[in-house]
Amino acid sequence: MGSLLFSPLTLRGLTIPNRATIPPLCQYSAHEGMANDWHIVQLGRFAVGGFGLVFSEVVSVLREGRITHGDVGLWNDDQVAPLKRITDFIKAQGSVPAIQLGHAGRKGSMQRPWEGNGPLGPDQFAKGETTWDIVSAVAKPLAEGHLTPAGLDAAGMARIVEAFATGARRARAAGFEAVEVHCAHGYLLHQFLSPISNTRNDAYGGDLAGRMRFPLDVIRAVREAWPEDRPVFVRISAVDGADGGWTMEDSLAFAAAMKPLGVDVVDCSSGGIGGSATGSKRIPRGYGFQVPYAAQIRRDLGLATMAVGLIIGPHQAEAVLAEGEADLVAVGREAMNNPNWALMARAVLEPGTTEEVFSRWPAQHGWWMEKRAAVMEALGAPPA
Repeated sequence: MGSLLFSPLTLRGLTIPNRATIPPLCQYSAHEGMANDWHIVQLGRFAVGGFGLVFSEVVSVLREGRITHGDVGLWNDDQVAPLKRITDFIKAQGSVPAIQLGHAGRKGSMQRPWEGNGPLGPDQFAKGETTWDIVSAVAKPLAEGHLTPAGLDAAGMARIVEAFATGARRARAAGFEAVEVHCAHGYLLHQFLSPISNTRNDAYGGDLAGRMRFPLDVIRAVREAWPEDRPVFVRISAVDGADGGWTMEDSLAFAAAMKPLGVDVVDCSSGGIGGSATGSKRIPRGYGFQVPYAAQIRRDLGLATMAVGLIIGPHQAEAVLAEGEADLVAVGREAMNNPNWALMARAVLEPGTTEEVFSRWPAQHGWWMEKRAAVMEALGAPPA
């Protein structure tokens, strides 16, 4: 009997071969927005490893919308071809390439995480990496010592809406089959959603409807620019995990508002409004800690969801689907630890003979592994 994790999922005209998904994993390793060999190896190894859906890291729709100098971009046509090389490879392995489009807002012009994850400083300046002007819902910096953004006016918002739409068209030209709008982790669209970062008193602030207006404008523009037969995802931080912040009730209202716009999947994460998405001490971090967010949106609104967050084992992932909590299961850092996670999970959930198990692997690997398995079986347990 087959597993749910390794059953196909059809969204509009796209069939994803299995539900094991690679979420966006930022690498901060591009130059002037151009994807390179690092990115094809980083994403290609997950396709080789059997994941059905492979998301790019967040791709900036404007040069000034980058988080760091190392972000991948789609703000010009020259950036399409390096990404097309990646999507061609992912498809050749039988997986589906997807892209996340975003804008950093006030979390832009920053150091790479391993450099300190703070404002650009002397070490970056010595490499010729200078600051750039950033924007947000209001002129309020992320924290003390960070750059102060300019509050966006109507013209600035219109330019960003168009940039997302143009980015979606370029993403399609690059061969991506699904697109995700990044409304999470304290980046620009989340900055409009959260009452912590959006204190505007015009039509784009104030009550929940006002704070949702600009993100919904972006989502609408991406849906209109994206092919009708291909799905649109939206990633949200389901809760801010901070006093006076975005709540699960707000997420349900936001998901209800995006549903008639043609959004197909809500990707449920959390945190990030005041710093790192992994740094909120108000959001308890246990195995599968964000799954309940995906489950509630799926249950209450009938929208497909993607669950993410310390999903480690194959039985854990299978249970998320079996219990109707999500339609897709994203495995991020565990997949970086083991890029063959999906192939190995399938062997656990759908056991078979050695020949059957390794026939599912890419031929270049499978024949080696089948022979190795026979030798190891004869030898017994390997040494510690």
